[in-house]
Amino acid sequence: MSDQPAVVLKGLTKTYGTGALAFQALKGIDLTVPQGEFMMLVGPSGSGKTTLLSILGCVLTPTSGEAFLFGEPLHGRKESELPDLRLSYIGFIFQGNNLLPALNLEDNVAFPLELRGKSRSEALTEAREVLSAVGLADKMKRHPDDLSGGQRQRVAVARAVAGRPPLILADEPTAALDAETGQQVTQLLKTLSTERGHTVVVVTHDNRIFHYADRTVHIEDGLLVRPPENH
Repeated sequence: MSDQPAVVLKGLTKTYGTGALAFQALKGIDLTVPQGEFMMLVGPSGSGKTTLLSILGCVLTPTSGEAFLFGEPLHGRKESELPDLRLSYIGFIFQGNNLLPALNLEDNVAFPLELRGKSRSEALTEAREVLSAVGLADKMKRHPDDLSGGQRQRVAVARAVAGRPPLILADEPTAALDAETGQQVTQLLKTLSTERGHTVVVVTHDNRIFHYADRTVHIEDGLLVRPPENH
């Protein structure tokens, strides 16, 4: 990976709908995220957090402005190009973990790696490595329904970092967890980020985990409302 910033946004806007029904979710976002940063994006419901995360995650395209991931432009892309960019750059962690209940843990982690082109044996080797790293070496053959909420979210972290995608995006990863488990999952994500060099962007309302961030960025009504605060 080059020394380009992980994320550069310039005048980024996103509008849903047209005419009288148009709604501008993002109103001109300027933001740079250096590689290796652990950043939290916070703001009230409806502030534009999820829209911004969806653009960073190559799920949505911006309406105007510029967006770059590791120097690669996202603006002007066709939607058909987005899935390949997601596979190349992004690991996702969802609030509800989105694990496949019919698959055991190692297959849940290996499956996205196979989509990226790894052989079955390569994918399983990597899956076992990252499951061990998140403390689940003894549960690889278990299924998600056999685990606690915190353990399931650890599997989600393992799946996100498997294959070493350079950018990890987490959408409210602690919302369904108790305070202690949420702290453990965030600390795990911070440690894996530090040790493996991922850039991490976490959307959260959970002020119990703000202190883990290298930087907290506040968004409100589609705009960054004050300069980022260092912790």
